[in-house]
Amino acid sequence: MAGLALVGAGLVIFLSHKSPTAFGWAADLAVVSGDGIRGHRDGDAGTARFSDPFALAFDPDGSLYVADAGDTDRIRKLEPSGRISTLPGVFDTPSGLAIDPMGNVIVADTGANAIRKISPAGVLTTIAGGAGPGYRDGPASQALFNGPIGIAVDDRANVYVADTYNDRIRVITAAGLVRTLAGGSLPGFADGQGSAAAFNTPCGLALDGDGNLLIADTGNDAIRRVDKDGHVMTLARTAPDDRGGVLKAPVGVARTWDGFLYVSSFRRGRIVQIAPSGRISVLLGPDALAPGNAALRMGSPAGLALDRDGALYIADSSQYAVLKLVPRGQAGRARSLILRSAPPAFVHASPFPWPVRPQTGWHEVVGTLGEVRGNSQGEARDHLHSGLDISAAVGEPVLAVTDEKVVDPLPNWSLGGLSEGLRVDAMTYIHMKVGRTATGASLDPARFSLLRDAQGRLTAVRVKRGTRFRAGDQLGTINAMAHVHLELGPPGGKINALMLRFAGFTDRFAPRIETIQLVDGAGRRLTGQRAGRLLVPRDSGPLSIVVDAWDQVDDNLVRRRLGLYSAGFQILRSNGSPVPGFEKPKINLVFDRMPREPDAVKVVYGAASGDSVHSAQPTRFNYVVSNRAAGGGTAIGGWNPGDLSPGHYTIRIFAADYAGNLAQANRDQPIVVQ
Repeated sequence: MAGLALVGAGLVIFLSHKSPTAFGWAADLAVVSGDGIRGHRDGDAGTARFSDPFALAFDPDGSLYVADAGDTDRIRKLEPSGRISTLPGVFDTPSGLAIDPMGNVIVADTGANAIRKISPAGVLTTIAGGAGPGYRDGPASQALFNGPIGIAVDDRANVYVADTYNDRIRVITAAGLVRTLAGGSLPGFADGQGSAAAFNTPCGLALDGDGNLLIADTGNDAIRRVDKDGHVMTLARTAPDDRGGVLKAPVGVARTWDGFLYVSSFRRGRIVQIAPSGRISVLLGPDALAPGNAALRMGSPAGLALDRDGALYIADSSQYAVLKLVPRGQAGRARSLILRSAPPAFVHASPFPWPVRPQTGWHEVVGTLGEVRGNSQGEARDHLHSGLDISAAVGEPVLAVTDEKVVDPLPNWSLGGLSEGLRVDAMTYIHMKVGRTATGASLDPARFSLLRDAQGRLTAVRVKRGTRFRAGDQLGTINAMAHVHLELGPPGGKINALMLRFAGFTDRFAPRIETIQLVDGAGRRLTGQRAGRLLVPRDSGPLSIVVDAWDQVDDNLVRRRLGLYSAGFQILRSNGSPVPGFEKPKINLVFDRMPREPDAVKVVYGAASGDSVHSAQPTRFNYVVSNRAAGGGTAIGGWNPGDLSPGHYTIRIFAADYAGNLAQANRDQPIVVQ
């Protein structure tokens, strides 16, 4: 691979050549621009800031253009020298970019329902659309679009448009006429000719070497191809019932000179490679992380662009950065530039409104980030809870807690299911009827478009990228789960929502410790006793220290058990002084951010933890405090008693809640090491 990568504050240029693309190559990430903090700042690429970098395009001179939406709504330019500047013109959620043969920057201006152009001289004009959402072909000045996102330009200056919320692929000819290549009047999935074909929220576009159009068909979890005559065929697709499929919600697509495709999975944080033969490989994502590099997992990869040497650049909408895929081991110092999206500024608001009425009054919290959760198949340690559960009656309104704009082209899911939800931007709301009253009526047709089939059955609720909500706006109604699940942060980067200072929420209760156990590598609990102390053979380690503990908060039901915020341990001598290496407690578990690894739940919790779905039994939190989970990552640990001389010691447990209350009772386990 070759191209431009930011290392620290300088630029590294690799030798330029076009090598054949390798399939399934070992990939790593380098940070090209952005520091993980949302904002709008030009200047040096390393300190520049973005608000919602969503699309990328290179010009022939090697400059990289970025469609930066969010609250910025501008087009940014990264020059080969490493400087960022802002182009003239203000947009409404720009989401697609392309450079035409004359050097014009072509922009899919999603919120304005328009296709616009910035000339090399900096003059902004509208090519087509802009008169409100709609669908109409004909002269460009009269054409209508509905939230276009993807865009591509061929060598004859024809502009191809993914007319996203019309579910159609359209073209603006160089002569200024708009026509539809393929797609019908409703979202669906069908190959075929022209209007007989069907798409569902198509986004990213790219052209192949024969002039065919490649499409990231986001709602169909598919990559499609449209030829010059409007015939549609499917190149790859994840089955609708495959929740873990590699092509879930593809948004960006780019093609190499030798026919390989790169695809970004916005919601799953993946970069996927598709070979000309059709073979698929996950190059980067939660299921293809470089060892020790979990912290560089992407947030919401959107637009993709290849430089003239074939290096792949990625717009990471949720980490406010432009990234680059490089061969493993070549990221250099950029590997230590760990991008973790900074908490949004609104977390400092106090008091913070609740997502249910009254927004300024107390509500019962019934679940916190990091708690163990089971599944309906009987697995009690299936996953970690990723947000904050707030009790509310079925049918009650779910309300926005802050002012935000929708970033995801397909922000809602599970229509009619218990897990139906909506991600706006930093905030996600789950367990509700999105955009509907308790009886199923639309809350606001301008924001929530209810789509129905020929029999009048509801098939989709469409919420467009760029839709704005303000604090207090109704988003839906509580479904049968009888609570709203509130998440803070993007997919793959959830932050503990207790950071929000909810009105009337207090916690003066210290966590409770029930038991402390030592478990050997074979999963056997140490039970031997000597003089009232737990007997610990020096050769029994490394051992897991497992603590059954839980928390409560003010005014909750007495039976309501919540998880801890942090936990750890310390080894003390018989006189109460710490042994070497334990001068300070080892606080190994900190639920500041959602751990990224798929098996994190079994790292954090020991056997006999968890709950069964729909069970009336209290959840048990058996924390393995000798393992590590903090900052979004996890690691297996252990305590080795062989490091101690024979004698009497005490294992002291530290179990704290978010408010800083520390468990006192039952925190000490006397042991004798022999």
